[in-house]
Amino acid sequence: MYAFDYHRPASLAEAAQLLAGNPDAKLLAGGQTYIPTLKQRLAKPAAVIDLGRIAELRGIREEAGGVTIGATTPHAEVANSPIVKRVIPALAALAEGIGDPQVRNRGTIGGSIANNDPAADYPAAVVGLGATVRTSKGRAIAADDFFTGMFETALAPDEIVTAVHFPKPEKAAYAKFPNPASRYAIVGVFVAKTAGGVRVAVTGASPCVFRATALEQALAASWSAAAIDGVTIDPSNLNSDIHAQADYRAHLIKVMAKRAIEAAG
Repeated sequence: MYAFDYHRPASLAEAAQLLAGNPDAKLLAGGQTYIPTLKQRLAKPAAVIDLGRIAELRGIREEAGGVTIGATTPHAEVANSPIVKRVIPALAALAEGIGDPQVRNRGTIGGSIANNDPAADYPAAVVGLGATVRTSKGRAIAADDFFTGMFETALAPDEIVTAVHFPKPEKAAYAKFPNPASRYAIVGVFVAKTAGGVRVAVTGASPCVFRATALEQALAASWSAAAIDGVTIDPSNLNSDIHAQADYRAHLIKVMAKRAIEAAG
């Protein structure tokens, strides 16, 4: 690692002040992405601000007919939460499938969505459920506006994710085809029937999570796996890499979507 200043604030206000006073500082939530990056000397921050001690950023509560999860809440807590299992069981199941036990006990929801890895699981849930991302600047950013590109979000440089609010869906499920080593999604599909209509979010297949509108339209007409048989997924904007070519990912989107629909009931 390169040398850097290390800060461990005890409050959100202190963290925000540190971040505002040092534009080159980086935030550390769970560290499952950033610590390896530092170890490999791929990043040279002037300072690292560790959010781990800030109690107000952690926790799960039932709120406004849904679930609100603090930004530094680990995946394992989401997976095992009685509240999440009761209100949005699909979200608990998604969290249970992230990485391995070590990752689930260290990685956080805020860190995951702020990093916006193209193959991460949580972005699919955020978009699929039409969640709202709350920030240190008092903003409530709609899921459809939050993820803007590969490793890019709508967050300002001095803005911190504080919580994510997920509205309760009528039905929802997530299915993914995981990389056998990392458990990242080669393709993951989150389907949900919500108060605002059907939502289908795809992760792992392209540079950024996206809504599969053709699948949404088919499912809005008929909520069944068979309803998407006639839908064609265009591979032109999908990823091709050592794990899967674009046309294979296009095929997997429909396969995972069908599994998710069947799991949702």
